[in-house]
Amino acid sequence: MTKRNALRLLFSIEFMINAANLNFVAFNQYLPYQEASNALGQTVVLFSIALAAAEAAVILAIVVVAYRLRNDIDVSEMKTLEG
Repeated sequence: MTKRNALRLLFSIEFMINAANLNFVAFNQYLPYQEASNALGQTVVLFSIALAAAEAAVILAIVVVAYRLRNDIDVSEMKTLEG
């Protein structure tokens, strides 16, 4: 991983979040049957998807601002927070 493209990093994070969501839904089938925990995995995934959408929106906004300032979205070049 020598490339540090911000969009590739965002896609990698999203893939990891989706893999965790798939595990939550799959392993929810192995919970012992209880009235309250019947949909626990799906509930966690619903909140996770909402948080992932908010995280993606914030990161994309940061990437757009960084591209406007530097005309590049290479993460290794963004070492300071100055404008």
